[in-house]
Amino acid sequence: MSPVVGDRRDAVELSIGGMTCASCANRIERKLNKIDGVSATVNYATEKAKVTFPEGVDAGRLIAEVEKTGYTAEVEKTGYTAALPEPPPAETERGGPGSATEADRGLRPLRDRLATAVALAVPVIAMAMIPPLQFTNWQWLSLVLAAPVVVYAGWPFHRAAWTNLRHGAATMDTLISVGTIAAFGWSVWALFLGGAGVPGMTHPFALTIERTDGSGNIYLEVAAGVTAFILAGRYFEARSKRRAGAALRALMELGAKDVAVLRDGVETRVPSDRLTAGDRFVVRPGEKIATDGVVEEGASAVDASMLTGESVPVEVRPGDAVTGATVNAGGRLVVRATRVGADTRLAQMARLVEDAQNGKARVQRLADRVSGVFVPVVIALAVGTLGFWLGSGAGPAAAFTAAVAVLIIACPCALGLATPTALLVGTGRGAQLGILIRGPEVLESTRRVDTVVLDKTGTVTEGRMTLTAVHLADGQDEAEVLRLAGALEDASEHPIAQAIARGARERAGELPTPEDFANVEGLGVQGVVDGHAVLVGRPRLLAEWSQRLPSGLEEALRDAHDSGRTAVAVGWDGEARAVLVVSDTVKPTSAEAVRRLRDLGLTPVLLTGDARAVAASVAAEVGITEVVAEVLPAGKVEVVERLQAEGRVVAMVGDGVNDAAALARADLGLAMGTGTDAAIEASDLTLVRGDLRVAADAIRLSRRTLATIRSNLFWAFAYNVAALPLAALGLLNPMLAGATMAVSSAFVVANSLRLRRFR
Repeated sequence: MSPVVGDRRDAVELSIGGMTCASCANRIERKLNKIDGVSATVNYATEKAKVTFPEGVDAGRLIAEVEKTGYTAEVEKTGYTAALPEPPPAETERGGPGSATEADRGLRPLRDRLATAVALAVPVIAMAMIPPLQFTNWQWLSLVLAAPVVVYAGWPFHRAAWTNLRHGAATMDTLISVGTIAAFGWSVWALFLGGAGVPGMTHPFALTIERTDGSGNIYLEVAAGVTAFILAGRYFEARSKRRAGAALRALMELGAKDVAVLRDGVETRVPSDRLTAGDRFVVRPGEKIATDGVVEEGASAVDASMLTGESVPVEVRPGDAVTGATVNAGGRLVVRATRVGADTRLAQMARLVEDAQNGKARVQRLADRVSGVFVPVVIALAVGTLGFWLGSGAGPAAAFTAAVAVLIIACPCALGLATPTALLVGTGRGAQLGILIRGPEVLESTRRVDTVVLDKTGTVTEGRMTLTAVHLADGQDEAEVLRLAGALEDASEHPIAQAIARGARERAGELPTPEDFANVEGLGVQGVVDGHAVLVGRPRLLAEWSQRLPSGLEEALRDAHDSGRTAVAVGWDGEARAVLVVSDTVKPTSAEAVRRLRDLGLTPVLLTGDARAVAASVAAEVGITEVVAEVLPAGKVEVVERLQAEGRVVAMVGDGVNDAAALARADLGLAMGTGTDAAIEASDLTLVRGDLRVAADAIRLSRRTLATIRSNLFWAFAYNVAALPLAALGLLNPMLAGATMAVSSAFVVANSLRLRRFR
C-alpha cells in the first residue's frame, strides 16, 4: 500500500524508475501537473520528482499517475522538513559479499548487457566493414551473433518503446527500438527471402549510400553496432551522473556516526541520531563534533575545513557555538547540543544542495519543451525521408538506410543531460567550497547583476568590538595598563568592556581578579586591582577623581571620536594613564574581496546604520567609494529598491535579522553562513564561511555553471540540427549515427565535469 501524505504535509519527493531520456521526464512532469493544484518538477539526471500539492491529494494518487504513464515511483521523502538523507551504505572490499553499493547494483544489469553487446557486435562490425573477412557464409554467422545483441542487449529499449506505445507516447527509446528492429528485420528478410543469403555474398562498407534494390544488402552491423554504442552511452552516462552527485553524498557522510553522551556524569556511547537538544556530550581530540551545540567545558581548536573550506582552525572556549561534522583538533570538549537531526547546519546544507540539484533553470525548461515534441517530429521526418527516397527512385536500400539513420541520430540524450549534469556538478562543487546555491533560477540572476550592496557589520567587518589601539601617557607600560584595565572590564558584561578584556588577555596574559568592583552608570567602572584604585570609562569619570588627561591623550581621544571609534580613558592612583580605542575591525580579507567583486564588473556599495564617519573610514579601508550610512533596518529595503529603480540589478550581502528583508528584495541575496537563520532563509546563495571573498567565488561559480549549461545546450542543439539533414540526405551510415549520438552525450557530461576543477 502506498504511503499517504497527511493533510499537514504539502510536499513529497518521489524516486522515479524507468526513465531513459529527457522526454520521459517531460511526460511524467506534464502528467503530474495536470492534477488540480499540483506543481511537479521531474529531473532526469537525479531520477527524482519534487511535487507540491494541496490537501485532498495524497502520495498514492501521485504514484498512480506516474504508473499510468508507464514508469515506477516510490516516496523518498515527505514534507520540506524531512531529515538529512541517509548516506549510502559503506562499501566493503571489492569482490566480497556485499561489495556492490545500491548504485552499483543498478548499474550491473546495464554493464552485463553492454559487455554482451560489445563482445558480439565487434566481430559483426568487423566482418561488415572489412571485405577480406567476409568468408563463405559470413553473413549467417553475423545473424547468429547479432540476434542476442538486438534481442537481449537491446531489450530495455524495446520494453520501454512497447510501454510507451501502450500509453500512446514516443520517446528516444522508440527511435532506438524502431531503428534497430528495422535494420535487423530488413537483414533477416534479405537473408531468407532476398539475395543476401547466397554463399559467397560480399558487400563493401561505404559512408555513402549506393542506389540498389536492397535485396542483397544486410544491416546487421547497424543493428548490433547502434545497440552497443547506445548502451555504452547509457552506461557511462549513468556512471557520470553518479560522479556528478558525489559531492552531495560526501556531504551526507560528513556527520559523526556515534557520540559519547554524558548522563549522570557517566559517558555512554550512542548513535548520533539518538541525540536530543539539551544533551551534553564529550568530544575528544581528533573526533567529529556530533551535532550543533555550545561549548560548556574545555578549550580547543576546531577544524571546520571539511564543512566550510576554511583551512585555519577556529579557537573555541566555553560559551562558543560549534557546528556538527567539524573536527576537534585540540583538547577535550564538553558540548551541549542545541540543534539535532534536520535542524543542524549540515542537514540544512544538504537540503539546499539537493533542492538546487532537483530544480530547473529557465534554459532547461526550454530544452524540456523541445524534447517533448522532438520525438514525434523525428518519426514524421523519418517517414518523410523514406517516402522521398522511394519516390525519387533511389531504391528501398537507400530509402531504408536514410530513414534508420534519421531515427538513430535524432535521440536527444545530450539535450536532456545538458542542464542537470552541469547543475549536479556545479552545486556539488559549491558545497565543497562552502557555497550553497538555493536553486538553478539563481544562476540566471548572477549573470545580470551589476551592483553589490554590502552590509557593513558582520560582512565587511568582524561584527564585534575589538581593542584596536592603546595610547599611553609618558612613562607608562602597555602590559601594565592592559592588565589592570582588562581585569576591571572583565567583571563587566558591556560589549565594549568585554572587547577590552579580550584584547588585554591576548596581549598581556591572564588577568587578576578585581575587588570592590562598581559600575558607575553612564560613565564606566571602578575597583581595586592589585592594590591600585583603577578607573576605566569616560574622561568625566576620571575628572571626578581629579585625574586630567594630558594633551597627548586628549588628542588621541578626539581622533578616535572623529573617525567614529569608541575611546575610553584609564587611570589609577590619582593619575590618568592611557586611552584605549575600541572599534568593529575590518576583516583582513574584505579589501581583496571588494577588488575581486570589481573584477567581476560589479559596483560595490557599503550599507550601514552606523554614523557617516564610521562608514567612510571602513569604506576607505576596503576601497569602496559609494556609501549609504545611518540607515535604519527597515530602510535597507528602500535602499535596494532605490538602486533597482535606477535600473541596476542588485545583489545584497548580509548576515543579520535586519538584513533578511533586503536579501529577499534584492535580485540576488547572499547570506553569510555565520549569520542568522532569518538571513540565510531569505537568501539565494549561502556562504558557509564568514569570508567576503567567498561572495566573489559564489558569483564566479554560478556564472561558470550557467555558461556550462549554455555551451552544453548549444552543442546538443547544434549536433541534432547539423546531423539530421545529413542523415536525411543519406550521407550518414546508421551505425556511425549511433556512435555520434553516444559521443555527443559523453561530450556534454565531460564538459559538465570540468566544473569539478573550479577553484
